[in-house]
Amino acid sequence: MDFSCVEGCSKCCIEREYYPYVQFGKIGVFILPDEKQKIEFLAKKHCITAEILPRIGVSEKNDKPDQVLAYQLMGKEPDGNTCPFLDTESNDRSPHGGYKCKIYKDRPLACRAYPLMESNPPSLDPKCKFCESCSSPTGNIQFELESLAQIKSKMETKARYIWRYATGIGNASDKSQIKTGWFLV
Repeated sequence: MDFSCVEGCSKCCIEREYYPYVQFGKIGVFILPDEKQKIEFLAKKHCITAEILPRIGVSEKNDKPDQVLAYQLMGKEPDGNTCPFLDTESNDRSPHGGYKCKIYKDRPLACRAYPLMESNPPSLDPKCKFCESCSSPTGNIQFELESLAQIKSKMETKARYIWRYATGIGNASDKSQIKTGWFLV
């Protein structure tokens, strides 16, 4: 069975999760440094407020990151959910009936790779509605594999220390647990 979005689904663009723990806040869409300026330009072009925070940093000393390896595009809601580029306002729908992405042709590599997740070997996101109902695709995931390989190649580092950024964003009921700023991994 070929991978395709489930009729009417936009779950991957709406629901954000805590990762790796609640303390780090909800994560946004993974953005590589060379994609950041393009996403900022597209937000301006579409008159969208887009919050892009750091996600992963590296350094040679353990005091602070020297370089940001990845950023994250945060959701537009206070709890971190819903991609700002997801058109939830109009009646336009994607070919599968879900909300339309305003930048689909220019979407980040992480969106192009979805529902593949980085692991060895790559696995499917169990929260994807297709993966929940149909288990595993048998074809047409080559494009997703290529996108995931591009991300992986750009994340290689020889840096001594790896940092993770805590977003400070999440559900109101979790605010007392959520931190903000850089943390050594």
